[in-house]
Amino acid sequence: MSLQQEDVIRSTINFPPNVWGDEFLAYEQQEYEEGIEKEVGVLKEEVKKEILASLNDQIEHLNLLKLVDAIQRLGIAYYFEKEINQALQQVFDAYGDHNWNGVGTSLWFRLMRQQGFFVSSDTFKTYKDKDGCFNESLKNDLQGLLHLYEATYLRMPGEVILDDALDFSRKCLVDIARNHLLSDPVVSAEIHEALKQPLLKRLPRIEALRYIPFYERETFHNHSLLKLAKLGFNLLQSLHKKEIFQISKWWKRYDVPTNIPYARDRLVECYLWSTLGVYTDPQYSVGRMWVARAFALLTLIDDTYDAYGTYDELVIFTEAIERWSITCVDGLPEYMKLIYQMLMHLDEEMKEFLVGMGKVHQHKYVKETMKEYIRSYMMEAKWKHESYIPTMEEHAEVTYISTGYKFVLAASFAAQDDVIADETFQWLFSYPPIVKASCGICRLMDDIVTHKKEQERKHVASVIECYMKQFDATTEQYLYGLFSEKVEDAWKEINKESIMCKDVKMPINRRVANLGRVMDLLYKDKDHFTYVGDELINLVKSLFVNAIII
Repeated sequence: MSLQQEDVIRSTINFPPNVWGDEFLAYEQQEYEEGIEKEVGVLKEEVKKEILASLNDQIEHLNLLKLVDAIQRLGIAYYFEKEINQALQQVFDAYGDHNWNGVGTSLWFRLMRQQGFFVSSDTFKTYKDKDGCFNESLKNDLQGLLHLYEATYLRMPGEVILDDALDFSRKCLVDIARNHLLSDPVVSAEIHEALKQPLLKRLPRIEALRYIPFYERETFHNHSLLKLAKLGFNLLQSLHKKEIFQISKWWKRYDVPTNIPYARDRLVECYLWSTLGVYTDPQYSVGRMWVARAFALLTLIDDTYDAYGTYDELVIFTEAIERWSITCVDGLPEYMKLIYQMLMHLDEEMKEFLVGMGKVHQHKYVKETMKEYIRSYMMEAKWKHESYIPTMEEHAEVTYISTGYKFVLAASFAAQDDVIADETFQWLFSYPPIVKASCGICRLMDDIVTHKKEQERKHVASVIECYMKQFDATTEQYLYGLFSEKVEDAWKEINKESIMCKDVKMPINRRVANLGRVMDLLYKDKDHFTYVGDELINLVKSLFVNAIII
């Protein structure tokens, strides 16, 4: 009897359906965009002049840092990349790694490290008294406490003074928030937001959405900068609407809910992932749409390997991926054919793009990372088939790859409209520490919030089960705390590599870090990606549907 004819017992999960319906299958070009772009051009020149006017005057350097901070948090740094680099380089040249004096130390420290400049944490020794305790006077400066708190998250492994400063500043802010000691609602809101999620873990586009109304309430805000932020947000939102409309038409052609009903239908959420975590700047439209579709396809593959496919079927699909040819479709089980066709079609599109860019040889990198991804899933299927619980080392080696992040990064490098050198792909294939750390954040945060539901349906062992077996741990709550600490350690590693790693440019490191930030959005307290609730729905509408009122 053929594999297709066998009566097999399959896992049934009943994932919640797509919440969007055909909402994004309608798009209208906004006629007023050309006029807005002209106004944006004028405002950009005004802000550039403000940046450049402060460069050579050390008295103005603190105000310069405040301006740069506002630009970045308002989500329009892509307008001023050259000017910001020039400004922070000049500040670094003027003060070195520890010679900043006076107020604003925490802001200076955070902005320098964010930009890839190494500045010494020893700077904060001046915050301590002769007994090694943090000065009590710091508690009276709320803005200073907030800046210190945010700066400490740029810590690297072994920076004890920043660990201590985080504990101190967080305790102070928690006490203030808990005791309702603030009469200023703006500052109170800022403290609550910071405690909920520090700046390090916020995605730039979401921070812009949050920070624009906060900045507008500040008494001495820059009117030109605020207007530019609002106009820039709406312009980019209009581009996102067009992109999501285009990929929705592509998805609709395959009728995934009907033809692959066992899998999660999450195209919009995958576009969110691509937009926030991979291609944040406007110029990468082609890559953003390609990676969003790749994410959606990975979700179908994930659910096929994790839940629906039998072991024998998965062996056949894996062999077809290794052969990488549309001619393999006929040998696949019926329900797998569409997934394989979608992958081959998307791959052909990638290849055509690379031919046009004169870098078709980079196609091999994308194909190889996809094969590696599938092999990792096949290994997980083997463990599940044999009821084998791997060691922590085995689990990490396989499941960090099955996050799909290496494939997504390779695809994002290839799909850029500008040239990425082969050395960048080779760096990725070496599995550098920053990539490993980002994959670790993904795997650990995912397993913490999903393992209970997954084990109910005989899922492959998560990191929780692996640790329990290897180390005879008995309480899940203890392990949640342990792995949450490991997530924080991974962020320290990302911070270190973002500064120390000179093999790739800063935007590449930033992209790797942003993939970790997406996890803090989608998997911090529950699986928001699978179980889409009001919080994520409202966020998507704010990002892709509702314009900011000017």
